Amino acid sequence: MSADSPDADSPDTTPAGRSAAEDFVRGLPKAELHLHIEGTLEPELMLSLGARNGVRVPYADADEARAAYRFSDLRSFLNLYYRGMAVLCHEGDFFELTESYLRRAHADGARHVEIFFDPQSHLVRGVQFDDVVGGISAALAEGERRCGISSRLIMCLLRDESPRDALEVLGQAIPHRDLIAGVGLDSAEVGHPPGDFAEVFATARDAGFAAVAHAGEEGPAAYITEALDVLRVSRIDHGVRAVDDAALVARLRAEQVTLTMCPLSNLRLGVVGSLAEHPLKRLLDAGVAVTVNSDDPAYFGGYLVDNYLAVSTALGLSRTDLAALARNSITGSLLPAARRAKLLAELDAYVAAADA
Repeated sequence: MSADSPDADSPDTTPAGRSAAEDFVRGLPKAELHLHIEGTLEPELMLSLGARNGVRVPYADADEARAAYRFSDLRSFLNLYYRGMAVLCHEGDFFELTESYLRRAHADGARHVEIFFDPQSHLVRGVQFDDVVGGISAALAEGERRCGISSRLIMCLLRDESPRDALEVLGQAIPHRDLIAGVGLDSAEVGHPPGDFAEVFATARDAGFAAVAHAGEEGPAAYITEALDVLRVSRIDHGVRAVDDAALVARLRAEQVTLTMCPLSNLRLGVVGSLAEHPLKRLLDAGVAVTVNSDDPAYFGGYLVDNYLAVSTALGLSRTDLAALARNSITGSLLPAARRAKLLAELDAYVAAADA
């Protein structure tokens, strides 16, 4: 069957009842590069941890909680997001949260994951930095032993908090350099340009951390340029607004800067009016290294495969497109060259077999 024809010479559904398109996407060897671990907090786990830790959750059951996962923009989402994570209090909570996500990632065909965490949101509640990192990293190590999923942990700093506070948190991260691979920048973008954190990122780079940043989600294309030039990041998280600046698109293509796009997140937060309007396909066709990720899947209605399928349907992506997205996710990762080459070979073999 042709790589450009998802259903050519194949039934619409597999014997298990899944579509041929879903089977192809689920089997693609791929990485997830934009995932906030706190954003995988499903209502059932929120209620369980709330009861265990004596934290009041204002929902009678999981259905009521899921119904309350509603928001109109990034700010209203963040208010709900920070309120929900109040149930995360101990190292074991972060282990359980991460382990739950990894089970889903494994089922979605992820071979490698790069996970964000927001320490400032926990420190302000009295949770210890060591407990957050310890729980997440222990689960990541267990996931590699059990499922073969490699991983990297990235500490995100809140751009709507002060750079001084970010520097203090960075100081706590440096002794954990063996567990934390990179530093990122997230939270409410409007009014908080990347350049505010120039000193923080310079310090992080000097300490050996990789640098990434959310830019061009709510903010303009100029924020993407600023993140590249001032923060000197190697990767842009989201980057939706890059499409507004032809010169920036040319630069992203020339420098092969990876954009970690999150289609269902962009839809739910009103970044795009519909997935049919999403710029992912236009940027992919322009030669930009775009990828598909799930961001905060418990809140946005879908994990990794859900995002691939949603954007594939809305934008009419071919199997060649889907394989390119998977390839970009591997090449854009923080993996060492040998592991990256192994995963790319696995991807090539998978696509060749699907085309046979």
